[in-house]
Amino acid sequence: MNPTQPDARADLDAQWLAAQIDEPSARGIAATVAALIRAGTITPGSRLPTVRALALRLGVSPATVSEAWSMLRRRRAVTGRGRAGTVVIGPPDVPHPRRFEEVGRHGSRLLHDLRLAVPDTALLPPLDAALAAALRTAELHEYNRVPITERLADAVRPTWPFPPADLLAVNGGFDALLLLCQTLVVSGDKVAVEDPTAPRLLDILDAVGAEVIPVRCDERGPRPDALADAVRRKPVLFIYQPHAHSPAGHSVDATRSAELAAELRDSETLVIEDDGLAELAPGPVHTLGTALPDRVVFVRSYSKSHGPDLRLAVLGGAAPLVERARVYRTFGSGWTSRILQNCLAHLLTDPHTHELVAQAGETYRTRRRTLAEALAARGVRTGGTEGLSLWMPVEDERSALVTLAAHGVAVVPGGRCFFGPHEPFLRVATSRLHDHVDEVADLLAFAAFEEHDPGQPTTRR
Repeated sequence: MNPTQPDARADLDAQWLAAQIDEPSARGIAATVAALIRAGTITPGSRLPTVRALALRLGVSPATVSEAWSMLRRRRAVTGRGRAGTVVIGPPDVPHPRRFEEVGRHGSRLLHDLRLAVPDTALLPPLDAALAAALRTAELHEYNRVPITERLADAVRPTWPFPPADLLAVNGGFDALLLLCQTLVVSGDKVAVEDPTAPRLLDILDAVGAEVIPVRCDERGPRPDALADAVRRKPVLFIYQPHAHSPAGHSVDATRSAELAAELRDSETLVIEDDGLAELAPGPVHTLGTALPDRVVFVRSYSKSHGPDLRLAVLGGAAPLVERARVYRTFGSGWTSRILQNCLAHLLTDPHTHELVAQAGETYRTRRRTLAEALAARGVRTGGTEGLSLWMPVEDERSALVTLAAHGVAVVPGGRCFFGPHEPFLRVATSRLHDHVDEVADLLAFAAFEEHDPGQPTTRR
């Protein structure tokens, strides 16, 4: 490797860079460029050669170089700047969940923090008896890699929305989504995702190098015509929330589920269904697992319903897909704590806990409905019926955020939940909003319409 580069901050010469590369594969190109950046031979601000120019010098396809640049972008070593080309940022770094990390960045002078749609700790069931019961197991501290304990499997099967061929306990809902995406998606694969969706899911797809195909939604979930358009591009996965969608609050009904199944039936697209509320959201879950059992994995998180420190979710469905996730876990933790699994099993089968979770679900619905009604009285219409947040339309996201911040209110911009262009929205967490509702509604309406004063009636234009 010849390290001599006359002006490292200028446009890098394709012939020079090609001479440094011994292995002209995507990984080989990316590894060489990363090594040159670490060594300081290529410095921040340098512009990489065009894809076509380097491909011509290396005698490879432009797609190979493009994939190498994508690998470097995911490691935050380079960035694309439109017509300015691909520019070096610095030495490779680990991928960051930038959408999720930005949710927590706000000033400390807050009157109403409505960013995180998380459970109210006062409404979570007690764990003492469940933990004591969980310790009574003959396998305690054994190094047996148990995908799911018998107790937990027996507890979740009766409420699973379709008969699962296999089950696996993991450390939370997003751990399940990351695990499935790592095992089912190869860098460059297309993945169809409902739009809007959870910001952390978009971060996960960035991290695994997926090409996202947004599937627009209406008040009944993903639109069949949008899914049909996505399927024509041959995605390896379709990821969506069939029930109590976060952030919009809608649920897929039986008719819509059948329409989505029809669009997927003749494709090879696999399906991941994400359920983040579990027993907090009543009503049947209309799953694609009934129509496409060999291609669907359903993920149910129990963090919001039974406690985030349990760190538990269960994924279940098509056995080959669940098995791939299980095998991949053997590189790391191997299994989820049997103590925590059996603790959750006790909670799921305890009648008193069932009542507590049902009461918590009703409390969350009341809080959400109360703010929605207060906003409606001020001319701001919101949609959906379930969840721990409201999806609120505004005239301008940025202006609304600034206005709310000036009044000590923090919310999440809807843009973090979309992959592409979108209507302006705010996501307003309601799960811990149990007082000052009128004050909050005044401020939200004021921010939505901008020109009105807090406390004055407004009308949606």
